[in-house]
Amino acid sequence: MISLEDCIAMCGLDEAEILAVAEHEHIPEMAAAALANYLLHRDGGAHEIRQMLVDDIRVALKDGRTQHAAELIGALRHFASEHAGDLKPA
Repeated sequence: MISLEDCIAMCGLDEAEILAVAEHEHIPEMAAAALANYLLHRDGGAHEIRQMLVDDIRVALKDGRTQHAAELIGALRHFASEHAGDLKPA
């Protein structure tokens, strides 16, 4: 059986990024890993993931969850550094 850790390792994002996608889409982590993998291989998909992270940060700040927002900012920074080439405008 494939574990969540296996799916995360194969999808191109780290655990914090997958958890943010899951939070944004209101789906289980395993489904978020599959969605992230799909998006990373689609034109503009990295921008969609970036926007999910930004949206999650805004919601966390609006709700006063500053610690969670800080964690999401860390995930966004990691995502941007790992996928900088995918985020450049065409």
